[in-house]
Amino acid sequence: MFQARIHGRGGQGVVTAAEMLSIAAFLEKKHAQAFPSFGSERMGAPVTAFCRISDKEIRLREPIQEPNALIIQDKSVIEPSNAFQGVVDGGFALINSPCDIFYDLKNVRVKCIDATGIAMEHVGRSIPNAVLLGSFAALTGIIKIDSVIEAIRTKFSGAIADKNINAAKAAYEKTLEEV
Repeated sequence: MFQARIHGRGGQGVVTAAEMLSIAAFLEKKHAQAFPSFGSERMGAPVTAFCRISDKEIRLREPIQEPNALIIQDKSVIEPSNAFQGVVDGGFALINSPCDIFYDLKNVRVKCIDATGIAMEHVGRSIPNAVLLGSFAALTGIIKIDSVIEAIRTKFSGAIADKNINAAKAAYEKTLEEV
């Protein structure tokens, strides 16, 4: 089973990212589950969401303590939420950052991408979730970019879907070039 934990702030699409990741897995005939964890429901409050992907039925229902992958939508939540805690050896950490910072995580593959910049360029808003899912697909290989695109289409429509799809594709290509 592959487990991902997504950290960010309210209003950044953290919960939507987990939902789209699970939809992408379903589209690939995998079992998936997505659920959030947050305190006060307000813009800017720390939010964590979880996604499990498996070839078999998923019976677990608790928060993910030892993720195979982390998606950090806002680097300001790393310290307060102890975001890197529990990530498994050989895992992935995808961080929304213009790569001006360095994280020394032994045995974890760390990738920084300016997801906010890509979102602003393609979507016109600083919501990095679709961008990070495109990068996630390239970095991990757990899901395909075509599944991410279709998942975006299930959550959004029209121009909003098109803009998010273009952003996800741009992040996917940029990640493939750099990995």
